[in-house]
Amino acid sequence: MPPASNSSTSFQSQFHQRWGGVQDPHVRALAWLLCAPDLLDANEAQWQGRIASLDGAFLRPDLDAWLHALDREPAVLHHYLGTQAFVRLGRYAEKLVAFYLAQQGLLVAHGVQVRSENRTIGEFDFLLRMGGRLLHWEFATKFYLLESSGHGHDADYFVGPNLADTLGAKMRKIFDRQLKLSEHPAAWAQLPGPVDSAQALVKGWLFYHDGLHYMQAAGTSAAHCRGFWLSLAESDRIEGDCHAILPRLDWLAPASLRPEQTMNKQALQQTLRDYFSRDAMPLMIATLDVVDGQALERSRGFIVPDDWHTRAAYRTKPLSR
Repeated sequence: MPPASNSSTSFQSQFHQRWGGVQDPHVRALAWLLCAPDLLDANEAQWQGRIASLDGAFLRPDLDAWLHALDREPAVLHHYLGTQAFVRLGRYAEKLVAFYLAQQGLLVAHGVQVRSENRTIGEFDFLLRMGGRLLHWEFATKFYLLESSGHGHDADYFVGPNLADTLGAKMRKIFDRQLKLSEHPAAWAQLPGPVDSAQALVKGWLFYHDGLHYMQAAGTSAAHCRGFWLSLAESDRIEGDCHAILPRLDWLAPASLRPEQTMNKQALQQTLRDYFSRDAMPLMIATLDVVDGQALERSRGFIVPDDWHTRAAYRTKPLSR
């Protein structure tokens, strides 16, 4: 793919070099959550110091050895995740991060609902104890496509694949509502003490049309994970001859598959045509290289219906006036 996927390839390559020996899919996903670049730049003034980061203060110094040991004996992680299948990717990612924080003795509580008069006011994603301070973290794992193809590049132009929200709308919701939860009187009974700091931890991937229009949007991390998006009519531009469609719960870490789980370009295009003849939800695909009998993700991107761009542009109009 063109420029954006070249940058993305660099990240995937580094991930495979570091975590290529990890086989358990949940441990791989956890490794990505802990070690992937943040989606947002915590030092940007527009975030007013309210962006959290899993930096050295939160990551154990022997992280690589700890994760490889967990991969060899993942039963404790599997037990923590439970037997019920996850439906929402966000909940799955949240549970993985909660496991890590609990293992490090940092987690005070996770998923604490606040109710008043039989009405849910909100929920604390994470309450942490760090150096004697009580921290409130809201957590999000998001995937957004740049709708404007270069004509606009602030957070409101990054649209969710299902058109439900934008990066800008998501951050306004987190800042204006979720991070203020500890100020509500109904929350005080749920807290072990005053909250010293409320921040958002945001992980994810951003996708650029055809991989050609990458630009660093204000507030995003320069190193954020990124890929491409193409309409169905443009899908002949996909390079390579080893591909896979990634289920939603496999969107976190770069894919590592058996060769028999992949398909060639012709089969991929036929599968895409068949799918979009009956469904309009974008699909994430991965292009892979077979290395030592394993198919490793080289780049990734969304394939969207041919009218997606028009509908996405309408989604951003009220936000870009």
